[in-house]
Amino acid sequence: MLALGFVQHACTQVIPPYFEPGLVLELVETYRSVLLGGVPTMLHAVLAHPTADKRDLSSIRFGMCGGAPVPASLVREFEDRLGAPLLITFAQTESSCSITVTRPGDTAAARAETVGRPLPQAEVKVVSLGDGEIVPFGEVGEICVRGYLVTDGYLGDPAATSAAIDDAGWLRTGDLGSMDERGYLRIAGRVKEMIIRGGENIYPREIEDVLVGHPAVADVAVVGVASAFWGEEVGAVIRPAGSTAPDQEELRAFCQQRLAGFKVPAHWLFTDSFPLTATGKVRKDVLSARFTGGDPR
Repeated sequence: MLALGFVQHACTQVIPPYFEPGLVLELVETYRSVLLGGVPTMLHAVLAHPTADKRDLSSIRFGMCGGAPVPASLVREFEDRLGAPLLITFAQTESSCSITVTRPGDTAAARAETVGRPLPQAEVKVVSLGDGEIVPFGEVGEICVRGYLVTDGYLGDPAATSAAIDDAGWLRTGDLGSMDERGYLRIAGRVKEMIIRGGENIYPREIEDVLVGHPAVADVAVVGVASAFWGEEVGAVIRPAGSTAPDQEELRAFCQQRLAGFKVPAHWLFTDSFPLTATGKVRKDVLSARFTGGDPR
């Protein structure tokens, strides 16, 4: 989308040799970039850079973000500060390069709170984790996709292929989400990251969206923490917006006003930075292990 699409339309591509937010801002200003893209971690860093408000970024007409959950607050900040729509794309390696995307003409709420609608020739359904049947609109289930964009399979691994793709060609993405009557998709998290506390399903994305709305929170990752009684409890790892960590009880009260009691984090950690994969995704296995002192490997 950000490479072949530009080639198809004979656009100029400016490719930094490495990611550094100050360099990205310099290149946007120098080359009058029309589109700025990246994973959420990158766009957060660009907007937070001390030179961001001093650069002439008026050439930007669109932003694009994906590769990890995109907070609604990031979309709104990007659009407010740059005056351009930030478009969210949802996909995975096995269904490249995009399953759904928000469009510039979508409402501000749809651009911030959904990952858009399926692209042409891509079929999407949301199914129950129990019986695999399609769930009603608005209900959370596993997202499945079918179409030209789905891989033929994993090289030399027919067992993994059959576990991921059924005989009808539907790929089970491992992502949890819901779809509304208009076809807009909302992401709730990963199947493997879903927290089950005393039999209740808890989706980390919902709690993260609440906590990132607190002015003292710059970023947050919610993970499951093993519990002998509940099975799992909710743990929140916070990256503070300021130089000091916010008060834990204040954050708990903030959540209690906005979430059901069983979803409020029982465990808290504060950090200056998150462990990331090479593509900028937060390594939640590492964070979860920090609560227990275990080895995520």
